[in-house]
Amino acid sequence: MKLSEKGPLLPPPVLAGPGQHTAETVQSWPGVVAATHWDLFNRTRVDGADFYVGDAELGHIHLNGDVHLPTAPALGLALLAQGLARPFPYGGEPGEWVTFPIRTAADAAHATWLFRLNYDCLHGIPLAELTQRLRDRDALSPTT
Repeated sequence: MKLSEKGPLLPPPVLAGPGQHTAETVQSWPGVVAATHWDLFNRTRVDGADFYVGDAELGHIHLNGDVHLPTAPALGLALLAQGLARPFPYGGEPGEWVTFPIRTAADAAHATWLFRLNYDCLHGIPLAELTQRLRDRDALSPTT
């Protein structure tokens, strides 16, 4: 959803747990607007924190720590293929949105990295460079 369609802009809530660290980091980036994320079905109920770059949604963090990111489909599909994000369970084409749960400090660091990919994508960083970051990150992961 675009910022201009959002409704009342209120400051984002303080999130419980490690998601607050991600929220603070993301909203510190140049040009990011942070606001309350409203429940989709009840626009009077706070459901998390939204982040925008201009009028484009960067993503949001729900009160339960779930991150939802609208992505360029090729980037989203690459994230899913490498297990760096999870499929969005609420419809849309595969890769248009991804999700990731923040439950630990390590999850918060990964979520911040995901937000940064999206931020850089919105700022015109070429897809080839962004997908290289995925390969680099995957190479750093321990093998099982």
